[in-house]
Amino acid sequence: MALLQALRAELGEAQVLSEGDLSGYEVDWRKRYPGRALAVVRPGSTAEVACVLRLCSAHGIAVVPQGGNTGLVGGGVPDASGRQILLSLQRLNKVRAIDAANLTMTVEAGCVLQAVQQAAAAQGLLFPLSLAAEGSCTIGGNLATNAGGTAVLRYGNARDLCLGLEVVTAQGEVLQGLSGLRKDNTGYDLRHLFVGSEGTLGVITAATLKVYPQPAARMTALAACDTLEAAVALLGLAQSRAGSGLTGFELMNRFSLDLVRRHFAQLRQPLPPCPWTVLLEVSDTESDAHARGVFEGLLESALERGLISDAAIAETLEQSHAMWHLRESIPLAQAEEGLNIKHDIALPISLIPQFVARTDAALEAAIPGIRMVDFGHLGDGNLHYNVQAPEGLDAAAFLREHEPAVNRIVFDAVQVHGGSISAEHGIGQLKREELAERKDPVALALMRSIKQALDPQGLLNPGRLI
Repeated sequence: MALLQALRAELGEAQVLSEGDLSGYEVDWRKRYPGRALAVVRPGSTAEVACVLRLCSAHGIAVVPQGGNTGLVGGGVPDASGRQILLSLQRLNKVRAIDAANLTMTVEAGCVLQAVQQAAAAQGLLFPLSLAAEGSCTIGGNLATNAGGTAVLRYGNARDLCLGLEVVTAQGEVLQGLSGLRKDNTGYDLRHLFVGSEGTLGVITAATLKVYPQPAARMTALAACDTLEAAVALLGLAQSRAGSGLTGFELMNRFSLDLVRRHFAQLRQPLPPCPWTVLLEVSDTESDAHARGVFEGLLESALERGLISDAAIAETLEQSHAMWHLRESIPLAQAEEGLNIKHDIALPISLIPQFVARTDAALEAAIPGIRMVDFGHLGDGNLHYNVQAPEGLDAAAFLREHEPAVNRIVFDAVQVHGGSISAEHGIGQLKREELAERKDPVALALMRSIKQALDPQGLLNPGRLI
């Protein structure tokens, strides 16, 4: 009670919530980790975040930072003890500055990703980070989890788009690092410690981000491939023809789009069902005519080589959006179908066909009738290799009985193929034990040493990541 009284005195009664329905903060997006907070605290400035951290440190109370609560690994919600502070960053939502000449923008951690995109676009600029949750996820969460999305093959992950950070430490000190410099060799790059640390080392309150000139033209198409090997070959062809202009290369298996047909029948699919569908996007700095020439030449060559059997090119911006909407509707269609087992994995692109063939066969042998919802960012080697229960089987019972065995098969195969058990979603609490088992022991020891150095009391997002 003493801590809550002190927090209310500093932030105001309305910003320290301990009664009523707080489930929007306390339960994760997938509803797998219901928690209970001592209070939900909503600071409105970096100074207030620092005050909260100082008070919690003095009282020995753990803090769980949260952005838009769209995470998929249970990393941003409190545990069930009722003794953790849920620190919501959503009120820190200002765009502080846009420097067009320097191609940077500085924004606060609670800015919704879509609002950042729109603020950049209003100045004729592009902030390229894009993912399905962009209407509700926040920049702080994107950076804390090193989010990926659909444009990584051209622009990189969130880490690659960040030039500087403002961070509040576990002790309530403020690290002022909002540099817009591309070159700064003055010691350890502390920014990279906090990006991807999932709130376990410090609380990101603002960031200086890279922006780019808006492309003059974009071309989008869906292409049908008979095999996964053909899709990988198409990626190589697209990279050789379009170079850095290739800004999207998404993969969807037949069953993933069948689920979209089943649950969102109103969404038109311009290609008939096929084993694999690729969504390609090329951005061009010259003109619509130049972009179309490159794009049509690419698809013609792919048809001649037998890499694709059919293609549909978006003729309007609305058609392009509709194609992307098909891709982004797969997770929603899967949720409509029932509870499922998600795997966010990364693999060398060259080994993806072999991985899928062998792992599909192993899963089918272990659980006859299992259904694979296989889609993702083939251009950067990130698959969402998800598993749906056999037709007619209770999904909740399927998870209870088979999730550990399914995970073992998938993660063993990922390890054999030199991949990663988490490409863009993070570790949170969902994969914490898997990380401890599979991560290099020296790397784990170094990670624990860094955690001890920056958060010796263990109060920042405890029980997550490590």
